[in-house]
Amino acid sequence: MSTATTDGIRVTVEPTYWPERSTPESGQFAFMYKVELFNEGTVPAQLRSRHWIITDAQGHVDEVKGEGVVGRQPHLKPGERFEYTSWAMLRTPFGTMRGTYEMERPDGTRFEARIAEFALTLPHALH
Repeated sequence: MSTATTDGIRVTVEPTYWPERSTPESGQFAFMYKVELFNEGTVPAQLRSRHWIITDAQGHVDEVKGEGVVGRQPHLKPGERFEYTSWAMLRTPFGTMRGTYEMERPDGTRFEARIAEFALTLPHALH
């Protein structure tokens, strides 16, 4: 699990291995992750885009960029939260993810809310 707070926006991620979508014998390891964004600040913000950096155990890096998350660009007033679940596929039984969400304030200013690095690991793969 990881947590980071940037300019009043707290991002918490909880990953889990997804055995039903994985085929280890083919080098496909699926991981779900639940994200919670919480505006613990005093100013509203809207999530505009995402940028993920996904690294497997062999050092292979995939970057994912796009508008919003799960087809949405949520507005977060102070005290509000937004949760969603997504997933990623690795070629190895463990790796890492990290990234940023581009957020926009009502006055048009933008900032990047950090997504702290978290591990994607097959249960009992690491001791």
